Amino acid sequence: MHISKALYHGATPHSPRRKFENGMDEREIWGYRKIPHLKKEVPVKPWNAQATRASPPGPCGLAWPTEWPDPALAPPSPGQLLSLTTTSTPAQEVASHSQACSMGNGTSRLYSALAKTLTSSAASQHPEYLVSPDPEHLEPIDPKELLEECRAVLHTRPPRYQRDFVDLRTDCPSSHPPIRVMQWNILAQALGEGKDNFVQCPVEALRWEERKCLILEEILAYQPDILCLQEVDHYFDTFHPLLSRLGYQGTFFPKPWSPCLDVEHNNGPDGCALFFLQNRFKLVNSANIRLTAMTLKTNQVAIAQTLECKESGRQFCIAVTHLKARTGWERFRSAQGCDLLQNLQNITQGAKIPLIVCGDFNAEPTEEVYKHFASSSLNLNSAYKLLSPDGQSEPPYTTWKIRTSGECRHTLDYIWYSKHALSVRSALDLLTEEQIGPNRLPSFNYPSDHLSLVCDFSFNEEPGGSL
Repeated sequence: MHISKALYHGATPHSPRRKFENGMDEREIWGYRKIPHLKKEVPVKPWNAQATRASPPGPCGLAWPTEWPDPALAPPSPGQLLSLTTTSTPAQEVASHSQACSMGNGTSRLYSALAKTLTSSAASQHPEYLVSPDPEHLEPIDPKELLEECRAVLHTRPPRYQRDFVDLRTDCPSSHPPIRVMQWNILAQALGEGKDNFVQCPVEALRWEERKCLILEEILAYQPDILCLQEVDHYFDTFHPLLSRLGYQGTFFPKPWSPCLDVEHNNGPDGCALFFLQNRFKLVNSANIRLTAMTLKTNQVAIAQTLECKESGRQFCIAVTHLKARTGWERFRSAQGCDLLQNLQNITQGAKIPLIVCGDFNAEPTEEVYKHFASSSLNLNSAYKLLSPDGQSEPPYTTWKIRTSGECRHTLDYIWYSKHALSVRSALDLLTEEQIGPNRLPSFNYPSDHLSLVCDFSFNEEPGGSL
C-alpha cells in the first residue's frame, strides 16, 4: 500500500487542528504516528512491536501464536523478539483513530474503507494493544540474547567486519565512566529499496527482515550510551519498542515532507532519532527543531536534548541532525547549519553547557557549513579529525556507494564536541577499502551506505572552567 504525502498530511483543508507541546498539530501527529500502522510488518502487541521479519523455524521463527498470551502474565522470550508479524492489525488501529480524530469526511471514508479491507480478530479481542505501550511496563530484554538472535537470522550472510577503537587519551583516566556516542545514517528502508539506486547492491541485501538485524547487530556490538540516527523510517515498529526494552529512552522527529512518502509500500516518513540510556542519564530538556534557511522553514530537522549524568551530576547537550543533500544546495545547507548553531547557542546558554552534535551534514569539510561549525563561538571540534596523524584532517570517507550516476566517496558525517569541556578518549576506526569491497555500500556485510561513527567522551576535570 502506498501512503501519499497528501494522505500523510490529512486530506482536507477543513480538518480541525489541535496544537501539541512539541509544536506539531493533530494531523501531523496522527499522520506520522499512524502511517506505520498501515504497513504489513507492524505489530499490535506492546511486547512484540519490533517484529518484522521472516526466518526459518526455531527460536527466531515467525508465525503468530494461535492464541495471544496475556503480556502481563506471560511476556515472550527474547527469541520471539524478531518473530511476530501481522497483516491485519494496522487498519484496525486506523479505524479506531479515524473515529477519534476528525479528519474531514473524505479522509474518514477512505480510512473506513481501509479498515473494512483489513480485519483482525486479535485486535478486536485486545483493543488495549492499539495504544502505544509505556516502555516502563515492557519486559526488559538481554542485549546478548537479542544479539544472538540477530546473528541467527544473519547466519547465511558473511560475518561482520571487525573495527577497532583507537585510544586517543592524552591525560589521566577520568573518575567516571566514559560516555559512548554513536552517530549513524542507517539508510531509510524506503529509499534503499525505492529511490537511491545502489546499482552494485543486490536487492536481497536490502531486504528489511535481514537488514534490520545488521543494524541492530552494529548497535548491540558497540553498546552506545547515546545513539543518534538519521533516515529512520522504522522507529515505531522496530527501534523504539526494541531499544526501549534495552533501557533506552527515545525521541523521533520526522521530516515534514519525507521523500520516503513518494515510495510505494513505504513505512511512513523518515527522520532523526535520539536514544539515551535511562540508567545513565536524566532528561533535563528536549527540543525538536525544524531547520530554517533564509527565514523559510525547510524539510530538515534536528533534535537537541540536555541530559544530566547520574554518576557525576554534570549536564551536557546532545543534538542530532540531517542537513539537505545533493550538489547545488551548498548555500542552503550553510543557512541550515547557521540556524542550528543559533538554536544550540540558546539551548546551551551561550556555550555554558557542553555540547555534542552528531549528524549527516551532507557536506565535505570544504563547504561553508563545515567551516561555520569549526569556527563557531560554541568552540567545537570534530572528533574524527583526531584519528589523522596531525589531528587536523577528516577521514577520507564516511560514505561510499555506487549509483547510476557513478561512484561516490565522501566525508559527510561528523561528531562535533565542546573541545574545552570534553575530551575524546577513543574513536572507532573506519572500515578499510578492502573491507568495504569493490561493490561498495550497502552490501550483504553492511546495512547502510554510511559508516557508523562511535566515540567515547569524558568531561574535563575542571567543572568551573570555560568552554
